[in-house]
Amino acid sequence: MSDTLHVPPAQDSAASTEEEYEFFKVVQGYLRHAAKLVDVPDDVLTILSQPKQEIIIHFPVRLEDGKVHLFKGYRVQHNNILGPYKGGIRYHQNVSLDDLKALASMMTWKCALMGLPLGGAKGGIKFDPRQYSERALEKITRRFFHALGSNIGPMYDIPAPDMGTNADTMAWAMDTFVNTVGTRSMSSVRGVVTGKPIMSGGTEGRVKATGQGVVHCIRYWAEDNDFDLEGSHCTIQGFGNVGSYTAMLLSKMGVSTIATGDHTGYLYNPEGFNPHKLMEYVRKNGAIAGYPAGEAISREDFFKIKTDIMVPAALENQIGVIEAQNIDAKLVAEGANGPCTPEGEKILLDRGIEVIPDVLANSGGVTVSYYEWVQNNRSEHWTLEEVDARLETAMRKAYRKTKELARQCNTDLRHASYGAALKRLAAVYRERRIWP
Repeated sequence: MSDTLHVPPAQDSAASTEEEYEFFKVVQGYLRHAAKLVDVPDDVLTILSQPKQEIIIHFPVRLEDGKVHLFKGYRVQHNNILGPYKGGIRYHQNVSLDDLKALASMMTWKCALMGLPLGGAKGGIKFDPRQYSERALEKITRRFFHALGSNIGPMYDIPAPDMGTNADTMAWAMDTFVNTVGTRSMSSVRGVVTGKPIMSGGTEGRVKATGQGVVHCIRYWAEDNDFDLEGSHCTIQGFGNVGSYTAMLLSKMGVSTIATGDHTGYLYNPEGFNPHKLMEYVRKNGAIAGYPAGEAISREDFFKIKTDIMVPAALENQIGVIEAQNIDAKLVAEGANGPCTPEGEKILLDRGIEVIPDVLANSGGVTVSYYEWVQNNRSEHWTLEEVDARLETAMRKAYRKTKELARQCNTDLRHASYGAALKRLAAVYRERRIWP
């Protein structure tokens, strides 16, 4: 395949030993709190509290062993008041309806916060893609998107890559949609998915977009706090797409990544890793295990390392009470969705460690996906410089909006980001009203 499948670190030791973590309930809690801050009507809150549609598909695929295997796929469509549903497709053994409902709703908040004419969705297949060949992955992908049928479309629901999927996955998906549904506009139909290879209608800058957004937010935080990034240190949990590009982009600003980890373990290098070499190693080997330029450490020790910036870029529910008590950093910038539990975040804030929340920090991915969709609809191809400039402007605007609302409401950045998104959604519902 032309790009490594970006499979995230497993939740090797979930942030907590608490009862089962219910991600969707956590997100609903943030929603209710933010709604009070910005005085959102109860009717709007009721509508946004649940997805509009939850699609579950069981589909068969005959694989190389000659046997028929049954897979379980999902597509959760949360809200489309602002525009077509938008959200990734993940391939992972821990995919669940609860998590996808949470992630789909977060896509709604991200699109609203970033000022995009898109709504929120998320989907996936419950399996471990690392256990399958490229040919098998193609067959699984094509069968899944065939089963989704008219539940997706360039003006209705637009999937994108997520954990365990990549540009190749999206090329197969697009090709399946074109050959299944048919079209009269070969240019615009490419917008049925984003995150495609460049030659198949993808955009410059998409692969690094989420990490780029995280880095922009870190830079804005540094500006606000008169913090010199040159010579500072960073630790990154997860060295897939988001973590690796975050490390690479930060290195250009003089920030050294001194510790990182994935599902195979954690590594420490007080001199700082070479992100380009480590990224290339992970592409060839699928994980950081065995990388020679680092000392193996435990997950517990990883969270105790003294650093300036900590970027959790793995899965949700990674920073609970114990981790939050151990973290020795000035800033936590969430590259993943939901890595901090509410209890963990409270401890961080009480200790004076600022948290840039996922809804803001990792929204660069969906923003550049929107740019790809626009280019497909217009039959255009923008330069990398144009994409980067647009993203920088959008991220700065969202960051400033969130910071100002946090100041006005005397709240943290997470609830401010939800509040800013809710204000836009509520305004549209107020203008359009509830039909009938």
